[in-house]
Amino acid sequence: MTRSLRGSDVRRLPDDAAPGVADARLLPNDEFAAAWSAIVLPDGMKQRLLRTAVAEAHLRAAVPFDALPLHGVVLLTGKPGVGKTTVARGLADRVARTVPDAAGWLFVEVDPHSLASSSLGRSQRAVEQLFGTLLNEHAAAGPMVVLLDEVETLFTDRAALSMEANPVDVHRAVDAALVGLDRLARRHPQMLIVATTNFSDALDPALASRADWIVEVPLPDRAARRQILEHAAAAVAAAFPGARQLLEPTLLDAAAEESDGLDGRRLRKAVAAACAYRQEAQGNPDRVTGPDLLAVLREEGGH
Repeated sequence: MTRSLRGSDVRRLPDDAAPGVADARLLPNDEFAAAWSAIVLPDGMKQRLLRTAVAEAHLRAAVPFDALPLHGVVLLTGKPGVGKTTVARGLADRVARTVPDAAGWLFVEVDPHSLASSSLGRSQRAVEQLFGTLLNEHAAAGPMVVLLDEVETLFTDRAALSMEANPVDVHRAVDAALVGLDRLARRHPQMLIVATTNFSDALDPALASRADWIVEVPLPDRAARRQILEHAAAAVAAAFPGARQLLEPTLLDAAAEESDGLDGRRLRKAVAAACAYRQEAQGNPDRVTGPDLLAVLREEGGH
């Protein structure tokens, strides 16, 4: 499969049916760019993530691995709903725009769950095929970003495994993933791997030791909650003008205060839930009110 990138530059995409591949696309990507703009993180976090990825691209291309053992791995940890996957996709887009390459950048999202198997030996072979063949071949063609979502599925803490459900196969699959990661790091300095996890305690320490930077994506603070709510409300109001009252500054201040402890995903869903809160509004977003949003947030937050 080929798709024109810039002029005569062409980059082949992995087959959609390839084991372990959940998504593959060329970068830059406007959808990922919009996600990067929408995600709200603490001051400076996005900029530092980008600087770190760009610095690694330069360092790994020029400095031998044995002198500076960078694996090109950024590990994002945090609770579900804080936006780790969105950050990873947006970071991929920003890196491709900041460090352009004649071959173009490739983005591949890995689904670790599809590599697991109850049949002895099959998980290990699937992991070896992913790292040793598919990713290796595509990285040889040019720079790429790999997203390992829910990476604890692939790099399970071997010390915590019981002797049930083919533990030997799981051990071997983790071993194969670590070996594959090391080989990719040495062979392909233009590969960036962004891994995400909701359960950092379930990760094998060997992966954490290979991560060049471990970043905890926090729950949004009050200012971030207000910004997220405003962004979601503005999107609704653009389609349903009656919802513009959700953008009233004092309401957004109160909503941000009311929503302490909620993640970004729940905040955005709360705006949608407010449109269905009152029976008399009959699910019409044009009839949503500020008190509707506050009521939903109180229920969500348990206040």
